Amino acid sequence: MHTTLIDAATLSQHLDDPNWVILDCRHDLMHPNAGFDSFAIGHIAGAQFANVDTDLSGAKIGADGKFLGRHPLPGKAAFIETLRGWGIDDDTQVVAYDAHGGMFAARLWWLLRWVGHAAVAVLDGGLVAWQAEALPLVTHAERRTPGALSERSSLVSTVSADEVLANIDMQGRTVVDARAADRYRGENETIDPVGGHIPGAKNRFFKDNLTADGRFKNAEQLKADFAPLFADPSKAIMQCGSGVTACHNLLALEVAGLPGAALYPGSWSEWVGDPARPVATGPN
Repeated sequence: MHTTLIDAATLSQHLDDPNWVILDCRHDLMHPNAGFDSFAIGHIAGAQFANVDTDLSGAKIGADGKFLGRHPLPGKAAFIETLRGWGIDDDTQVVAYDAHGGMFAARLWWLLRWVGHAAVAVLDGGLVAWQAEALPLVTHAERRTPGALSERSSLVSTVSADEVLANIDMQGRTVVDARAADRYRGENETIDPVGGHIPGAKNRFFKDNLTADGRFKNAEQLKADFAPLFADPSKAIMQCGSGVTACHNLLALEVAGLPGAALYPGSWSEWVGDPARPVATGPN
């Protein structure tokens, strides 16, 4: 079972394995159709397309009329039906990839763990690593027989906006923001209506989890990188702009052997949807 990362050579040996499902998670936050367009041009044989905006996210407005962020979690029942439609069973090995260092594939990795499926891994280095091995791409679409995935106990935890708000005064948990440093400081914000960060949050840009070739750093390097941020991952909360790249930090923590951190799914986009919530700017 592969539960964090998988390399291109290993994946290439399982393209015809009926018990493996490959999902292409390519996406562009500013150009919603770019991911599928790239998939149509060429993808790993057997891969199916997973849309970050629709398949991996839910409704932006809750039943109470409140804004839940740009990429809220999908409903569990609906998400399991989506997974079944991709042919996923309880014993299926799932592999997710993108062309962005895992920033979108990690979201699918986390979501599968959210519904209790442990056998999911991200292709380390993504499509770049695949093509660096001179491995082929195809253009025809895969159609799978629907699977019978069960919902099992979640392997991950989440926190709400109210819990994050209460934590500002309690300071019992460390909030870690995965966005680029300039957006964390409140500079150059082009996606969300308000710039800045949650008061007390620390910054760990998700791309700092990667080496120059787009692969994840090794466990020892990642463990050393996260050490200054918190001592106990079970008392850490990961967030970002909309709950997507925070999953990259969560994956990096698993690679480092530091499991247990929670995700704030709504993240910054939900946080600033309520003007009563406090905002900090600058480096701290």
